[in-house]
Amino acid sequence: MAQPGTSEVTVPLPPGTDIVAVLGQQDALLRVIEEETGASVAVRGDALVVRGSPVQADSAVRLLGQLIATARSGQVVVPSDVRRILRRGQALGAAGEVTLGGETLVVTAGGKPVVPRTSGQRAYIDAMKSHDLTFAVGPAGTGKTYLAVAMAAVALRARSVQRIVLTRPAVEAGEKLGFLPGDIAAKVDPYLRPLYDALYEMVGPERFGRLSERGVIEVAPLAFMRGRTLNDAFIILDEAQNTTREQMKMFLTRLGFGSKAVVTGDITQIDLPRDRASGMVEAREIFRGLAGIAFVELTEGDVVRHELVQTIVRAYERFEATRGEGPPGAPPS
Repeated sequence: MAQPGTSEVTVPLPPGTDIVAVLGQQDALLRVIEEETGASVAVRGDALVVRGSPVQADSAVRLLGQLIATARSGQVVVPSDVRRILRRGQALGAAGEVTLGGETLVVTAGGKPVVPRTSGQRAYIDAMKSHDLTFAVGPAGTGKTYLAVAMAAVALRARSVQRIVLTRPAVEAGEKLGFLPGDIAAKVDPYLRPLYDALYEMVGPERFGRLSERGVIEVAPLAFMRGRTLNDAFIILDEAQNTTREQMKMFLTRLGFGSKAVVTGDITQIDLPRDRASGMVEAREIFRGLAGIAFVELTEGDVVRHELVQTIVRAYERFEATRGEGPPGAPPS
């Protein structure tokens, strides 16, 4: 029986629900729920019993409902997802405004479902679906490149495009790497490695090799895009904060019939010389409000890497704010 001022709520488990998927391996998700909400959760037969203050119990019950629905859809939740959902919901002032789970975009070669895990990521997915040109700006770990590659894989499987083209500016691939042994491919390969990694996860290394040989998938430095027209392609420009105005214009004018383009970057990590403005920073001003072009701003709340990444991003933002620093590479005021 609940004590005075304490709520007790019973949450039934639908038949066939995997309790481990709901509460986590060795109750890892359960511990996070109790730590973050202050409520206690106990298993009683085919139900979960939640005890706590009305606010604590309400928060825990809402989250358990989401976890049950997510578990029954076959999606996997980790403790960092639970912490993010609770803290983001509290920051917005209303429990449940950010939800777990969502549409599975694609299943990776290793059998892992790719699911947008934050409201920002869902907005990003929606933008890519409904626009031929999408700009995604945000810090490391927000899924900018990963989700773009996932959407490219979906488009290729649906035959809505005939090929995938991924490119990056190789800022250091000129004189500073000229002394390295090997051909140009060997010199720029380190800059393209994150794109290879994402594609390997989506389609598997063997299939990636076959698709590359047939020209269905192409990964190349941005300089290799000059003079081309890319029709029926899903084109991703990654690390776009390191493009100049001329490079950005060159890339955007490669877009051909039946193609989609996604431009991703983190304007807080610009490697251009101080006297060169970032093409991505300028593009936000040039194209803002134009029909057919979407801009998505991801934040530290959308970080889905190790929990410390959110803390690191916030710490840098505070540090730069106290010093009055704007993003490097911004056009002079």
